[in-house]
Amino acid sequence: MNETEELRHIADCLNILYRTPVGSVALDRDFGLDWSFLDLPLPAAKARLEAELIQKTMKYEPRVRVSEIFWEYAGRDGKMKPKVVLEIV
Repeated sequence: MNETEELRHIADCLNILYRTPVGSVALDRDFGLDWSFLDLPLPAAKARLEAELIQKTMKYEPRVRVSEIFWEYAGRDGKMKPKVVLEIV
């Protein structure tokens, strides 16, 4: 596998991990992200999601590590999106 294919594979694996609700994979109930923080106050919700992203990335995709997470705000609707910056290990 060349470097481009490996990076694409890593991105695909993380996309699946980040979009899967925890508890929904039969043979690995820890796979995915726990979204129970959604009703918490904003600072607590951000901190919980950041911790979850770092922990699950380390566990399920050891080829990379999270180096930074910053937040993108979507104007009037109040939606926020985490942007995860990764480093190859």
